[in-house]
Amino acid sequence: MEYRHLGRSGLSVSRLCLGTMNFGWKTEESDSHAIMDRALAEGINFFDTANVYGFDAGKGRTEEVLGRWFAQGGERRDRTVLATKVYGGMSDWPNDTFLSARNIVRACEASLRRMRTEWIDLYQFHHVDLRTPWEEIWQACETLVGQGKVLYVGSSNHAGWQLAAANEAAARRNFQGLVSEQSHYNLLTRHVELEVLPAAQHYGIGIIPWSPLAGGLLAGVLERPEGTRRSEDRNQRRVERHRRALEQYEAFCRQIGRPPADVGLAWLLHQPAVTAPIVGPRTVEQFEGSLRALHVALDEEQLTRLDEIFPGYRPAPMEYAW
Repeated sequence: MEYRHLGRSGLSVSRLCLGTMNFGWKTEESDSHAIMDRALAEGINFFDTANVYGFDAGKGRTEEVLGRWFAQGGERRDRTVLATKVYGGMSDWPNDTFLSARNIVRACEASLRRMRTEWIDLYQFHHVDLRTPWEEIWQACETLVGQGKVLYVGSSNHAGWQLAAANEAAARRNFQGLVSEQSHYNLLTRHVELEVLPAAQHYGIGIIPWSPLAGGLLAGVLERPEGTRRSEDRNQRRVERHRRALEQYEAFCRQIGRPPADVGLAWLLHQPAVTAPIVGPRTVEQFEGSLRALHVALDEEQLTRLDEIFPGYRPAPMEYAW
């Protein structure tokens, strides 16, 4: 397994991040534990979750599944770089949502209890909170870091200017600030190339792409019309909107002899700003499929062809100004 520092930090994480969003409600707990065991055996040490995961089975359910897995021992917790998130509402009470200092601290303590751990390696803001000043957010994070409950802080779904504002505010407090950003990034969704990626690279923030296969559209959706995601109305409309590009993409994958899912993940691994794409398997078989991407090397000609099929963006303002 290849490892990379998470942004400008000294923390080493695997090139793939195991996303646990399905665990405990779409994936049975025993299967979830089996996937995590297999991940560690393969050298994947970076696990991502969130306090709201569990959804229909109850918010917090996924963290509880991780907690029972850690409780089995065998150095599971010590070998795992554990990332979770705060922002989403955990109840109908007004202070159980967003990024107030109160919610950040109390949500962290609740996540620690559910996951049966004393610390969180990477605590992430699940979304931007435009109504809470960064001074308050960083005050809460400084408290958690000082107590040893959080080691690093990251963001998710933030714009480039928000990354800049966050880390400038942190610098004024002599605090490390953000070391990572989870962004919606894949061959079909490349808007972050305009502002987010340049800002992240400037501030030493590692990019952790979520939905690396665009909800299955980059996994050979045209060749698998019987797939469950293929039949969903929303995805069906997306397939039709992108059909021409997807046809070219799947033909390209056949030409180079690689499954589309492997190519989609491998393309992200070739992007210099990317630390580790998040893969969110529902089964052990899906997880095993993700591992193949680590061994796919795309040459310059192939990368250029993918850019022709799915055009990206130059960094702003060069994309739209002289």
